[in-house]
Amino acid sequence: MGIESSAHHGESVAPVPQAQQAQQSSAETSFQNSPIQKPMQPASVDTPVPRLTMRSLVMALFVSMGGLLFGYDTGQISGFQEMHDYLRRYGQLGKDGWMLTDVRAGLIVGLLSIGTLIGALVGAPVADFLGRKWSISVWCAILIVGLIVQISSPSGHWWQMVVGRWVTGLGVGGCSLLVPMYQGESAPRHIRGAMISCYQLFVTLGIFLAYCINLGTNTLEGSAQWRITLGITFLFAIVLGGGMVFFPESPRFEFRHGKAESAQRTLARLYGVPENHVQILQEMDEIREQLAAESQEQKWHEFITAPRMFYRIMLGMALQSLQQLTGANYFFYYGTTIFQGAGLSNSFVTQVILGAVNFATTFGGLYVVENFGRRKSLIFGGIWMFVCFMIFSSLGHFMLDLKHPENTPGVGKGMIVVACFFIAAYAMTWGPMIWAIAAELFPSKYRAKGMALATASNWLWNFLISFFTTFITSSIDFAYGYVFAGCLFVATLVVYFFVIEGKGRTLEELDWMYVNKVAPWKSSKFEIPRRHEWIAEESAPYARKEQEMFHAENA
Repeated sequence: MGIESSAHHGESVAPVPQAQQAQQSSAETSFQNSPIQKPMQPASVDTPVPRLTMRSLVMALFVSMGGLLFGYDTGQISGFQEMHDYLRRYGQLGKDGWMLTDVRAGLIVGLLSIGTLIGALVGAPVADFLGRKWSISVWCAILIVGLIVQISSPSGHWWQMVVGRWVTGLGVGGCSLLVPMYQGESAPRHIRGAMISCYQLFVTLGIFLAYCINLGTNTLEGSAQWRITLGITFLFAIVLGGGMVFFPESPRFEFRHGKAESAQRTLARLYGVPENHVQILQEMDEIREQLAAESQEQKWHEFITAPRMFYRIMLGMALQSLQQLTGANYFFYYGTTIFQGAGLSNSFVTQVILGAVNFATTFGGLYVVENFGRRKSLIFGGIWMFVCFMIFSSLGHFMLDLKHPENTPGVGKGMIVVACFFIAAYAMTWGPMIWAIAAELFPSKYRAKGMALATASNWLWNFLISFFTTFITSSIDFAYGYVFAGCLFVATLVVYFFVIEGKGRTLEELDWMYVNKVAPWKSSKFEIPRRHEWIAEESAPYARKEQEMFHAENA
């Protein structure tokens, strides 16, 4: 996108006589405090923009601890279901010893997802009221309350464990909404995808850490088997919730609340350039013009009826649902049980292997998202995972001896290899990139609500998969994988026909492309018009607001 010239808003206007300049000076000054009015800017500089600054790196890594909380909880519950003390306390005595019934296992695993769904939905108005950074601290406090309820559950009170996981889910759900939103609104455009993908990187780190700690504690006696793993979560929540005090509010939230100078200063620090750098002035102009184009009054239904918002909300919800329907959490929630069924004696070790593959290959996702773009990566990853699930399910359903898996050790090992290839594809594509796209889909005014609905759909399917997997696998064993394979085929088509490429674009440019119905399969090479040409192509309500702003400037 070209750099806007200084004569842009008045190319055909004759120079103002000196006698009139004094009369105009007071009027010009009165506009300076308005966040939607383009202020008088000092001479700009156009020095090279650093690829990565220390501030942006620290922000990406620290704030992404919200993903660590989610991943750590996902990984720990998989191991808890195989620990004899946990089963004795919250399970039932059956003919083969203590065990969790399908209902109890589904509730203990799945109620966290119901909590996260509610937390994601409630998180939108909280984020708009308190701001992005303070909301993260609030949800961390709620998560700590849930941990206290869980860790204090007496023996036999399995329902208290369920309630504790539900409350913990509220905190995890709020963070899952706020962390990608905060990063998306703050990150420099050229590394935005990688920074948001750090959220998924920390999800995988949390899963891996939980697997490793479970491996070390499962041989202990008493409740230390699982309470040590659970108690460590306090540390992550306290560090994230308390540490957010030292971080700035997101620039776009500050701008919308009248703090234009602070927003510009924050952007400049994250980019690593002066406040009057061309890149900063250009991005501030785009934020200002988008805010001016939006109606200031907001009716309750406007986030659905605004230009192309219904389309984007449906797309965001579909993508987040399909991320769950890739089947990755089938391995993470029930991996220990799955590989015991495949004949592996120490399935905790297998979980550590899968967790290590998941974590290590997510680093590749940070490179892929900014170098190959969103669309190509998601389409390729979807096809790759489709093939893996077809092989995995066929091996398990047709070749594995389900009653005596030790009779087919080669098949069991082959299933682990295929599972590793699947997780590598997920970790580099659908794992991190869906969070990046969700943060890019919506304009600032509706971002909290749009992301809340999209994230809630992710957690809804997370619950459905975690709750019903035990029932389904009991009936159709590894043929369950064919369901996920079919969903992956659909997911690939959805990306091709509906997702616009966001690589190298600002959030305001992406909003323009969706509003103006740019064909997704042409979006990678689409050239955005200069900003002053956007008005003619936008919808009438937007255009009227833009014209009012330009008239005010020219006056």
